[in-house]
Amino acid sequence: MHVLLLFSAFPSMLWSQDAKEIVRLADTKYNGEKSSYSEMTMTIVRPKYKRNIEFKGWAITGGQALTLVTAPAKEKGQTFLKSGNNLWSWNPTIQRLIKLPPSMMSQGWMGSDFSNDDILKESSLVKDYTHKLVGTESIGGLKCHKIEMIPLESAGVVWGKINLWISTVDYFEMKSEYYDEEGYLVKTHICSNIKVFDDRKLPAVIEIIPADEPGNKTVVTIKAMQFNLPFAKDFFTQQNMKRVN
Repeated sequence: MHVLLLFSAFPSMLWSQDAKEIVRLADTKYNGEKSSYSEMTMTIVRPKYKRNIEFKGWAITGGQALTLVTAPAKEKGQTFLKSGNNLWSWNPTIQRLIKLPPSMMSQGWMGSDFSNDDILKESSLVKDYTHKLVGTESIGGLKCHKIEMIPLESAGVVWGKINLWISTVDYFEMKSEYYDEEGYLVKTHICSNIKVFDDRKLPAVIEIIPADEPGNKTVVTIKAMQFNLPFAKDFFTQQNMKRVN
């Protein structure tokens, strides 16, 4: 009887482990084994206007992150820093350094549908959630694992649930759905235009569509990415926020 129970439970244990490993592979592919550098353009689409923002990002995998706005001129020079559990923004126009509360992580970055959490990588898709493989689906012509992620009780994350679709061959994210704590869909990310960046294939375009705001979306286009670069010890500091370029 005990042997039967063990064998009946074992496949579900492997299923769970496989799901977490798939998410880890996708997360590592996008963020690098050790670090990453990126250059991106973001187009904010609203019913009555569009505007573009260009930015650079540096990050140590699972650790610190720094983002610099490079265009347009009005926002150029603004920086955002994650260091430890602290989150900061620097505005050179008013010469002011502001500490961001955790409650702002789900809010749109620079007025977009891309959240502060997306930019600053505050939460970890691997460490802060349980992972369950719930099936396979085709997204953008690619077969994908569909994985349901529920946050751990101890994790200080902004989402109540995330669904991920990760390609079965190259392990990159093709689609994601973000739900609030009450189970309502907040936004969907749809990825496309697969390109080679540095040493890996990744979607070059991410379309972020809010669930309850018709006509609104944000399109993020990756222009360049590099992985596993070394950074100076003082790179992710408040002092460097004011001089990085």
